[in-house]
Amino acid sequence: MASTGGKKNGAGQYFLATLLLWLVSVVFEIVFNSRTELLWVICGGCFFQLVNWVVRSWQSRDPIFVNTSVSLLHSIITSASVVFILLNQYLASKGLEEMFDHSELVGGTWKWAYQALCFSCGYFAYDQWDMLQYRLYSGLIPSILVHHLVLLVCFTLALYRNVTINYLILTLICEMHSIFLHVRKLRRMAGIRDSNTALVKLEWVLNWTAFVFARCIPHILITVKLVRDAHKFGNGIELPLALFGMAGMNILNVGLGLDMFHAFRREKSNRRNQENINHEE
Repeated sequence: MASTGGKKNGAGQYFLATLLLWLVSVVFEIVFNSRTELLWVICGGCFFQLVNWVVRSWQSRDPIFVNTSVSLLHSIITSASVVFILLNQYLASKGLEEMFDHSELVGGTWKWAYQALCFSCGYFAYDQWDMLQYRLYSGLIPSILVHHLVLLVCFTLALYRNVTINYLILTLICEMHSIFLHVRKLRRMAGIRDSNTALVKLEWVLNWTAFVFARCIPHILITVKLVRDAHKFGNGIELPLALFGMAGMNILNVGLGLDMFHAFRREKSNRRNQENINHEE
């Protein structure tokens, strides 16, 4: 539900200012430093804004429905891209050991990884703008806006310095789980809330499976890898930034898991109540 919290505490103005500063920074790099490869960031933002307009014009003007639909498309595109990049690199390398070697993850760039990361960076900028425009956030310090700002900072610095690109591609495996989060939200908005149906039960199975294997485990493994290889990093900001980012992601995963658990229990409780009513009748 859209919130007017931004008017009361200035959160919206702050995050809008950071988004504008980010845009100025990207445009500066493209124009004055001839970083034309960063045009993929602009392309990503424009593409998802175009999809937003199409959904708003042809499907629904509900800001939450539009935002969730575009987010679902991003999760599908990103998941397919990550799988393609990993399979392509696996076939081109001598095995997983070479593929996940520290030097490869930090200093190397798998084929199409840079473009994919730019495209996702553009999406997060678009999504930040969409949520600010329609106030799709709540709270004194909106966690979703903080999440997007942290991702924009981490992704953009990596793209500028051309380091840890492959690490960041691995973090995007979690978009496979995001697909089911967005599907659940759209399903409920469409009025399909009967938890007794096989479709909803299957959705929950896939949701929990993806949460564990596409979000929690990959992020934990990435964090462990960073800690184990800490001595291999230089004296730059790469390691502190990577550890900070992964700590934030793992904390968010815990919160997300709790939210999913509460939602699951709530739907299960509603199902039992409905069964009791039907039995009494």
